[in-house]
Amino acid sequence: MLPLLIRLAVIALIIYVFYKAIRYITDPKRKLDEAYEKGQYYFYDDVKNVRKNFFISFKGALFEGEKYLGTTEDAFEVVTIFVGARDAATLQGFTKNDFTYLQQEILMNYPNAKINWKQPIEQLMRDTSL
Repeated sequence: MLPLLIRLAVIALIIYVFYKAIRYITDPKRKLDEAYEKGQYYFYDDVKNVRKNFFISFKGALFEGEKYLGTTEDAFEVVTIFVGARDAATLQGFTKNDFTYLQQEILMNYPNAKINWKQPIEQLMRDTSL
């Protein structure tokens, strides 16, 4: 009887470790951190939860977007988004085209939203001499 219980406990432990490993590998927050470290693009968002901010890793910079719910013609949707960089020093080398690309990526998830950039990005996007 005791060897059977030990075998069941070992099998249960193996299943639990396998489950935790899969959860760790597929964790979107871990993927965001990894993309940020490697300077890659990654969009981390919980589309169903308006209260949670979204994060974008792009070219070694981390951006945070604040979503605000409002009304459209026929539904309640995210209508305003404020996007800013976590660390303004990481924006060195970014161009207006980079921010236009980010804007398009955000609009793919929130087509009815008006995107507002926080300083210093706002100044670059507003400047028409570039």
